[in-house]
Amino acid sequence: MTDNIAAKVVIITGASSGLGAATARLLAGHGALLALGARRLDRLDALASELRARGARVLVRATDVTDRAQVQALADAALAEFGRIDVIVNNAGLMPHSPLERLKVDDWDRMIDVNLKGTLYGIAAVLPQMKAQKSGHVINVSSVAGHKVRPGSAVYAATKHAVRVIAEGLRQEVKPYNIRCTIISPGAVESELADSITEPDIEAAVRKIYEIAVPAETFANMVLFAMSQPEEVDVNEILFRPTRQEI
Repeated sequence: MTDNIAAKVVIITGASSGLGAATARLLAGHGALLALGARRLDRLDALASELRARGARVLVRATDVTDRAQVQALADAALAEFGRIDVIVNNAGLMPHSPLERLKVDDWDRMIDVNLKGTLYGIAAVLPQMKAQKSGHVINVSSVAGHKVRPGSAVYAATKHAVRVIAEGLRQEVKPYNIRCTIISPGAVESELADSITEPDIEAAVRKIYEIAVPAETFANMVLFAMSQPEEVDVNEILFRPTRQEI
């Protein structure tokens, strides 16, 4: 069920690697028009070149989601290039786990800025256009941690739970504009999230857990599934894990 993907204009944040890059590759293969944002412009350019060689239409912008103006510039570029905005995948995220008693306040601030405020900035950047065209799809990336908190993950879990709350509130508010809203909550999926952990012992423990991680393409398939539904069907939440993941 992928007939609804071709020619849709899709913005993806955090698109330079991992879940975002895998999603860009999959959607490009189904004919989506892509606007890709991330901080690492060199990685974005390489991905765009790869996709253009396969016939895809892609634009890229250096985008730090903690800067509202940069997120808005990405959305404005998509609108100027393609004439509409059909989907945003608010994917950019960080996961620097640590026990609260270690007082990694800078890490807390980074998670709040990227995971939570970055999602809000993405919504703010596309919502006026989606309301005007009376259609659109906002896909927000939460986590299994948004459903269950574990020791060492309190702040990360709080940001990802907040993403779910905001997404559900948005879903209820945008019904008059025919806008769909999906929350995707992955478990252990191959990504660079562990690279953001600043505590060596915590990083080692997380990498041990991620030995059972499923490929990033698994997440991309969830995005494809939600987008592929008929316009009258709104897939509100997808929670998935590796089969072997206990928590």
